[in-house]
Amino acid sequence: MSDRLFTPRFFIMCAYTFTVFISVFQLLPTAPYHVIDLGGGTVAAGLFLGFLTYSSAFSAPFTGSIGDRVGQRHVLITVSLVLAGFTASYAFITDYRWMLGVVIVHGIFWSGLLSASGAYMTATLPPARRAEGLGYWGLSSVLAIGIAPALGFWMYGRGWTALCVELTVLNLLMALIAWRLPDDHHGAHGHDPQAPVMEHPGHMVIEWRVLMMSVALALISFGYGGLTSFSALFADELHVSPRSLFLSAMAVTMLGGRLLLGRSLDRVGHRKVLLRCLAAPPIGLALLAVATGPVSFVLAAAVFGTGFGLMHPAFTAYMMSHVAFARRGAAFGAMLAAFDTGIGTGSSVMGWLIHYAGFRVAFGLTAALAALSYPAFLLVEKRLGFRKQ
Repeated sequence: MSDRLFTPRFFIMCAYTFTVFISVFQLLPTAPYHVIDLGGGTVAAGLFLGFLTYSSAFSAPFTGSIGDRVGQRHVLITVSLVLAGFTASYAFITDYRWMLGVVIVHGIFWSGLLSASGAYMTATLPPARRAEGLGYWGLSSVLAIGIAPALGFWMYGRGWTALCVELTVLNLLMALIAWRLPDDHHGAHGHDPQAPVMEHPGHMVIEWRVLMMSVALALISFGYGGLTSFSALFADELHVSPRSLFLSAMAVTMLGGRLLLGRSLDRVGHRKVLLRCLAAPPIGLALLAVATGPVSFVLAAAVFGTGFGLMHPAFTAYMMSHVAFARRGAAFGAMLAAFDTGIGTGSSVMGWLIHYAGFRVAFGLTAALAALSYPAFLLVEKRLGFRKQ
């Protein structure tokens, strides 16, 4: 197989991922407002994202393995069509409790889409450039997230039904793009023959060892969930403007880090890059806990974003080198479960911590928790007997 990274298949998957995140990140910031319009309070509004995240996290280890059996391309097509049905149904729901019930099922299919996307892209990338390719592919979602909220609120201003119709069309477009993808095993890069593979019982559905290794990601994604929900409120308390400064600076740093350093991820070594990256998020969170103005805000965001942006492709590439080709969907499901659990828990618990102890104590505690990711990774790696690469 060629080591060429930028193939038509690669760009089709980037287009698919961009459309996916353009769709969902129009829904997530606007749905809470609609929940309130339907009579729900702020707690109910917050549950929309919470239910989606936890449903995705708890189902991902199971839905991830489905693509290994039926084919990742078939999952992408089917789930895109099902999501079109969900987004269309939101236009007709008149009780916020029904909306919260539907989003739980929505989350199950969402986890299947994310797991299948990651598994399909991994098969697309040559093993020697896997981390680099995953980093570039991730830019599709970063760019979409930068555009989608503003577009979503613009559409929401024209009515909730108009927004739902637009999202349904985007989901149908996702299905069309996925249909254009080649079959999973046509032109796919299989497992690296020189890489060690974790053996597992043939009947095992969940990749438990990947799930255990992913605890390190969950410890950091806890802080990420808190940042997503509360960095803007902390900016308001410090009179930092604009309130989105931290998230914007973090996104720019993630983008720059992947563009500038992406080519070195595979050359330096996935494990070596990952261990270095695990040290950055706790430092960034600690800097945020003592921030006093815009300069310290941007510095904290730059440190966190640099580590966080490179951590995910390095970790994914490292795990894929230990997982059989036929189990990559289950592996992505396990990683997604840990990551989403961290985000959902962080977003929920941080609100309680801030209420009782304040922003600085809350972010300080997330920094301490994130610092545990480094020893947690080394401990689990040793217990599982992974070969250091």
